[in-house]
Amino acid sequence: MKINMICLATLSGMVLASAPALAQGDCAAGKTLKDGVLTVATGNPAYFPWVIDNDPASGKGFEAAVAYAIAERMGFAADKVEWTTTSFDQAIQPGPKEFDFNLQQYSITPERDQTIDFSAPYYEAAQAVLVRQPTVDAGATPTAASLKTLQWGLAAGTTAPALIGSLIGPEKDPLLYDDTADAAEALKAGQIDATLMDLPTALYTAAAVLDDGVVLGQFPKGGEAPDAFGLVFEDGSALRDCANEAIAAMAADGTLAKIEAEWLQEATGVPLVE
Repeated sequence: MKINMICLATLSGMVLASAPALAQGDCAAGKTLKDGVLTVATGNPAYFPWVIDNDPASGKGFEAAVAYAIAERMGFAADKVEWTTTSFDQAIQPGPKEFDFNLQQYSITPERDQTIDFSAPYYEAAQAVLVRQPTVDAGATPTAASLKTLQWGLAAGTTAPALIGSLIGPEKDPLLYDDTADAAEALKAGQIDATLMDLPTALYTAAAVLDDGVVLGQFPKGGEAPDAFGLVFEDGSALRDCANEAIAAMAADGTLAKIEAEWLQEATGVPLVE
């Protein structure tokens, strides 16, 4: 297994030595698709709170802000960052890429790491259970026993099906959808009782997409449920180590924490699943 699950704490020790090279752009020189330009990919549409108003070039939203901060540490000014789009699945297929790195909440997994390269994690997301108010009124609670009885709908290309299978073991086979947006629409239409999303996306969907959405519970960070998100690179990318140095620097000086606080403020009142 070649997966690069480097923890941010370990990476932080590289910061002081690498900072001058990063500031001068030496680390990334000659390693990008276009000379002097960093090509960054995300989804289309790209959703709040990861990207605001589907406009990553604005730098607004957690992943848009992270991308520009990484670019700056690698020596690319904002006007030297170009954005492109891919589908979620397209980016993790084997073969050459038309981007330098891609970020759209890619969970770092050994299976995916066989065909692409991941950076060190830039975010660890707790997973949350999203339902509608009628499901709560019918007696659903944030307990494994209660959640087992629900009809789940999950995004097939994510880690959600495996997580729900191991953590909940639903009595009914989950219905699978192309992405979390389709699962949310199925929830809205009453085709399913519950879906699983990262906590920030679940909070937004409950408030802005569903008229009666409820974030019923969350699985605690540090256990089996959280996802570590990494940048996606073409397999064997020479740019990955440079990005890892940038992420280490951002973790060490508090930049990642500041960006998370601005765009992904931890919600209160969402109970842990028991």
